[in-house]
Amino acid sequence: MNGLHLIADLHDCHCAPALLLDAAGLESLCVGACTRHGLTVVGRLFHAFRDSAGQPAGVTGTVVLAESHLAVHTWPEVGGVTLDVYVCNFSGDNSARAQALFAEMIANFAPERAEKKEVARGHLAPVSGA
Repeated sequence: MNGLHLIADLHDCHCAPALLLDAAGLESLCVGACTRHGLTVVGRLFHAFRDSAGQPAGVTGTVVLAESHLAVHTWPEVGGVTLDVYVCNFSGDNSARAQALFAEMIANFAPERAEKKEVARGHLAPVSGA
């Protein structure tokens, strides 16, 4: 269960508008980044939303990794993105890969402001002898 969970809320992103609207393009970016950083892609699902007038209105997507996942959600109307990278460290420490993936994804969105959190997950307390 030992792992690293990286979470970011990205505000006022200055990336190309298509990155916040094009599910296929965002999927390609995410899958490529995961692969570049040595993580194992085992699945993916990206969905583009449309507003009531049928216009593009954001994307939600997940890349399922053998090591855990990357999730991204875009709000183009406010230039916002939420980003979630979680890796488990069962077979080896994947923390550096997670950090590099996280940094690359944030750089691609070029936010004016980023709120980031890092959470150590699943550290089990040792069993005490009674």
